Amino acid sequence: MRIRATVAAVSGALALSAFVVPAAHAADGSATPSKADILKLREAAHGASSGKTAFAASDDSGSPYAMDVTFSNFKIAGAVKVGTTNHVSTTVTYTLTHGSDVDITADDFVTGPYLYKGSYDTPDNMLFGNAPATCKITSSTTASCTGLIDIYPGPDDEELVNSDAGTWHGAALAIAYNGQDPNSADFDITKVGYADQGGLGTTLVQRNSTLTVNASPEPVTKGRTITVTGKLARANWEDHHYHGYTGQSVKLQFRKKGSSTYTTLKTIKTDSTGNLKTTTTASVDGYYRYSFAGTTTTPAVNAAGDFVDVQ
Repeated sequence: MRIRATVAAVSGALALSAFVVPAAHAADGSATPSKADILKLREAAHGASSGKTAFAASDDSGSPYAMDVTFSNFKIAGAVKVGTTNHVSTTVTYTLTHGSDVDITADDFVTGPYLYKGSYDTPDNMLFGNAPATCKITSSTTASCTGLIDIYPGPDDEELVNSDAGTWHGAALAIAYNGQDPNSADFDITKVGYADQGGLGTTLVQRNSTLTVNASPEPVTKGRTITVTGKLARANWEDHHYHGYTGQSVKLQFRKKGSSTYTTLKTIKTDSTGNLKTTTTASVDGYYRYSFAGTTTTPAVNAAGDFVDVQ
């Protein structure tokens, strides 16, 4: 089941647009927590621990108790490339350590990793996984867990805006519902255990990039001028199209026919629409490409080499 959240700044306040967590199996096996139920749980837990919440307070019905669970050894890819429409997921592993009074094998105990942008207490945005993590018990008080972060940039979900690109922080949470059904009139939030820990690691969530190249004329006489054009573009998470990445340094590289190594000929910058254009002198048969080193918001990318026959 999807565990996913998007938090957007609206009129200076943080508003939740979606938040779904793994199903909690109530004592009668009936209930799955709603978005509002889970929001209230997280909100209440954070409010109790910090005196303030990332979201608007809903009521004063209490808060979950602090569960004796901590997280460590959080590992995630150094960067996650996200395009304009396709679902992207990345694997996270971490160690869950718990007290002897916490039953992580219970049907209604769930845990999962997530990412947050900005402050842990008042995040600008959060990204979760579609399903709870799976955990393998490694001792009486520890487990090795694996989960996914699922990202949906498409127009139907709009989990990201362009300013979200860059560094995100890793976190993990665990919830023990202890037979409580969030959809029941008898739901007692104070009987629910909750643990949530931020600052476990970092990753880059990047706007995916594309790079093209075209060298002409083909074929060309040795000693004549070759014009090499191309374009560097990156995903726009707000209109779901690719647009030119302006003012970026890009290397023109050449690989001689029969060689496996590219050599940099020169470095130029993209223009106001992301286009590239330069010239070089034809010498021998080989492949020309553009190469972009990347930034914190946009991944490195190489164009496929364009072969030029020199006669």
